[in-house]
Amino acid sequence: MQRHTFTATLLALAAAAALPLAAHAQAVKLTLGHGAAPGNPRHEASLKFAEVAKAKSGGRIEVQVAPSAQLGDDAAMVTALRTGALDLSANSQGAVANAVPEYAAFGMPFLFSNLQQAWKLLDGPLGKELADRSADKGMVVLGYWDNGIRHMSNSKKAIVKPEDMKGLKMRTPPDAVTVDIMQSLGAEAQQIKFAELYVALQQGVVDGQENPLMNIHASKLYEVNKFISLTGHKYEMTPLLMSKRSWDRLSEADRKALQEAAAEATALQRKLSQEADDKLIADLKAKGVQVNVADKAAFEKATEKVDDKWIASPIGPFVKKVVAAARAK
Repeated sequence: MQRHTFTATLLALAAAAALPLAAHAQAVKLTLGHGAAPGNPRHEASLKFAEVAKAKSGGRIEVQVAPSAQLGDDAAMVTALRTGALDLSANSQGAVANAVPEYAAFGMPFLFSNLQQAWKLLDGPLGKELADRSADKGMVVLGYWDNGIRHMSNSKKAIVKPEDMKGLKMRTPPDAVTVDIMQSLGAEAQQIKFAELYVALQQGVVDGQENPLMNIHASKLYEVNKFISLTGHKYEMTPLLMSKRSWDRLSEADRKALQEAAAEATALQRKLSQEADDKLIADLKAKGVQVNVADKAAFEKATEKVDDKWIASPIGPFVKKVVAAARAK
């Protein structure tokens, strides 16, 4: 009898010891990489995504967020997503366009005068078409975050009209549309990784760059560029992407949890992005930065040929659809 009790006790202890292992086996650990600095809406939304995913899954889904290009630049992270080496990324429009060229359509110059116009298109059939094309390239779209209406900064002078751009060495992201815009304005375009941009500006490798104010502020680029010109020359999104290989391994319940987390994170990121400009203009001026408004009509005229080039490209039919939808507002 004693032997039976002892054996039963051992079995009970073994079962209890196995419980954490079973729970551990059900845990889902994911990594989300992005290139923005802490404090940027992209990072704040990534943290929100991790928080909600954990809550919605009863603590089983753990998302580790790696900001500031810790896992490589945007282009490297897109490659890692497609191979399954990285689970998630809040990535840049330009880098994703290298894999899915149709993303470039949303970056045509002066396409959107405000963020809501862009979100309306992204949340509709055109965004669905982009998501389908992304899935074909091994990436699942969980949401379209915002990388804002973009403006220019430099260390030399106020940029008011297109002629002021001539000869300036301007950094661009790995985005062919941005390069075309810079060249159409007479500037010298030079691609530099965002993580290396501050030092490049500080050392005079380039004179200036273009980004939404939230990126300029969070990465302290105003310390090395004292002139900011509100050109509003281009919109960019930040698609929240998941590796299809990682997605395919998940249960339906886990996919639902991530989709719900992405919806909340997308709402937060867009809200922070929308709030950024007015607040940051005042803050940048207080830091001694000279902020001016560029002659938008003159810039629009000078960049018209960029649209023509892309409409004549292999993705021309999609560019036409996006441009027509944007301008039908």
